[in-house]
Amino acid sequence: MSTPTLRVAVVGAGPAGIYAADILSKTDLDVSIDLFERLPAPFGLVRYGVAPDHPRIKQIIVALHKVLERGDIRLLANVDYGTDLKLDDLRQFYDAVIFSTGSFRDAGLPIPGIDLDGSYGAADFVSWYDGHPDVPRTWPLHAQQVAVLGAGNVALDVARILAKHADDLLPTEIPGNVYEILKASPVTDVHVFARRGPAQVKFSPLELRELGHVPDVDVIVYPEDFEFDEGSMAQIHSSNQTKQVVKTLTDWTLKEPEELTASRRIHLHFLHKPVEVLGEDGKVVGLRTERTALNGDGNVTGTGQTQDWPVQALYRAVGYFGSPLVDIPFDDVAGVIPNHEGRVVDVDGEPIPGVYATGWIKRGPVGLIGHTKSDASETIRHLGEDVAAGGEAFYSATDRDPQAVLDFLTQRGVDVIDWSGWELLDAHERSLGEPHGRERIKVVPREEMTAVALGRLQG
Repeated sequence: MSTPTLRVAVVGAGPAGIYAADILSKTDLDVSIDLFERLPAPFGLVRYGVAPDHPRIKQIIVALHKVLERGDIRLLANVDYGTDLKLDDLRQFYDAVIFSTGSFRDAGLPIPGIDLDGSYGAADFVSWYDGHPDVPRTWPLHAQQVAVLGAGNVALDVARILAKHADDLLPTEIPGNVYEILKASPVTDVHVFARRGPAQVKFSPLELRELGHVPDVDVIVYPEDFEFDEGSMAQIHSSNQTKQVVKTLTDWTLKEPEELTASRRIHLHFLHKPVEVLGEDGKVVGLRTERTALNGDGNVTGTGQTQDWPVQALYRAVGYFGSPLVDIPFDDVAGVIPNHEGRVVDVDGEPIPGVYATGWIKRGPVGLIGHTKSDASETIRHLGEDVAAGGEAFYSATDRDPQAVLDFLTQRGVDVIDWSGWELLDAHERSLGEPHGRERIKVVPREEMTAVALGRLQG
């Protein structure tokens, strides 16, 4: 007796979920794949986490688009796992479930004053300027001096968007409400603080160099922040990326004061550890940092020497953090679904049959797209092994008709958006941008996105 078509649900239609679905579709398994997405549009962090002035990185969407437009992977967007359906519901229709829900929250930073008015998470700010439908459409940009805490590309993105003149963002897909608020921002100085040295930062060379080409924005570094210990030198000699980053930063130290004539400035501070956000009347009025010293191995120790910086707003860009999912184990410390190489495990460390994870919710928010592909390959390999080992017993879904899950969601009043619906929304956004010479103008309100995708709003 031949086995039926394997039914697999992938929850999360960002790069991790799409790569997992694509890799699974190319195995020897006879498989039917449904890709669930909470938002009305697919592509996850590429759509809602990459800065609008980085069209080169957003081009990743082109490759993801080609995977989904083939038609062998069914997109079911605007479906919220945990609300519209839960694990027991998915088990009714699918033999296996792969969670690829990513990490969208800001990691915490436990220092005094971090919860003051004017202290924000970078992830929330990124979601706002990228037009995420689940965040407010306004943002309080009232500060002249701003602090950004972090030493990665997200910190650079936040600093660049804050300092960049709004008119220079007009050719991008930046939403209109974001442009208007950035246009009115009084910011003059953005200070980026890294607790370690120039050789330890996680900036990519290209992103760092871009910072030096933002019109009417000077990048200022401080020679006294440049310290290289034995660990730093080893890193420079072993990593071409570190070597390029250090060279760019060092070149900036050679700028003469008379060369710094821009109306806005981005200051890069190294060896400064944030220890307290200073407040007055409940609002941010400053940041206190402690000077650190390299230990010899690339790590740092506090020196006890502190400095106060007058800032009226602060953004922490110290990493993303996963969110717990209904009926699925969650590691509250690491911010991931507990798993062994993609097999989700219970509190005793035993694999939960038919449940898998991939992407940032599997391994944490580190690595680039290439890591996401290898991540997905590992998870799919184990899924295939489990199918082979379980035989007919693995095929556990009780209602195998692909229409059944759609009927279930319709009965619950869910407006499911399929691939053709996304194509309507995509064409609509492009039509909004065309008169302005822009690739697209992103639709922000969820209700409007849904109406366009379902053909209820034309034009």
